Amino acid sequence: MPLYAERPPLPSEDKRWRIVNGTMRKHGYSRNALIETLHTVQSSFGYLDEPAIKFVVRSLRVPLSQAYGVVTFYHFFSLKPPGKHTCTVCTGTACYIKGAQKLVAEAEKRLHIRTGETTPDGEVSLATVRCVGDCGRAPVVLFDGELSAQMEAPRLAAQLERWTTQ
Repeated sequence: MPLYAERPPLPSEDKRWRIVNGTMRKHGYSRNALIETLHTVQSSFGYLDEPAIKFVVRSLRVPLSQAYGVVTFYHFFSLKPPGKHTCTVCTGTACYIKGAQKLVAEAEKRLHIRTGETTPDGEVSLATVRCVGDCGRAPVVLFDGELSAQMEAPRLAAQLERWTTQ
C-alpha cells in the first residue's frame, strides 16, 4: 500500500482498536495480515461484528467477500457475541471414545440450544473443539476456559445448572 493512501479512522476510542491497528501496522497493512488481524479482533472483542470486519477490510484493502469467506470457513471465528459463560466440550478422538457426544447431548438438552449457539438470555454459549491436548484425562470440558477432566454428565449438568439459575 502506498504511503500516501489514507487509512480509515479507528471505529471508536476503545483502546482495543489500537491493538488491532498495531497488528495491521506490524504487517505493513498487507493483505496477507487478514487472518491474523481477524484473530486480534476476535481475541480483543470476543467476536467479529460487521463494523469490525468492514474496518479491517478497508484498512487492508481486501474485498469484503474475502473476509467473510475466511470468517465463515474457520470455526474459530464467531459472528455472534459469546455468552457470559462458555461450555466447550472436547470431541477429539480420546474424548469421543470416552463419551464426549453424551456430554454434548446433555448440554444441548439442559440449555435448550445446539452446539455453536448461545442461550436466548445470553448467559451460556455451547461449543465443541477437536482436541485440547489432555487426552489422558478424557473426556474433558472447558468451563469458561478452565479445564475439567474425566467429565461425567451429572457434573456437567450441575455446572450448567449453576450458570443458568444465577
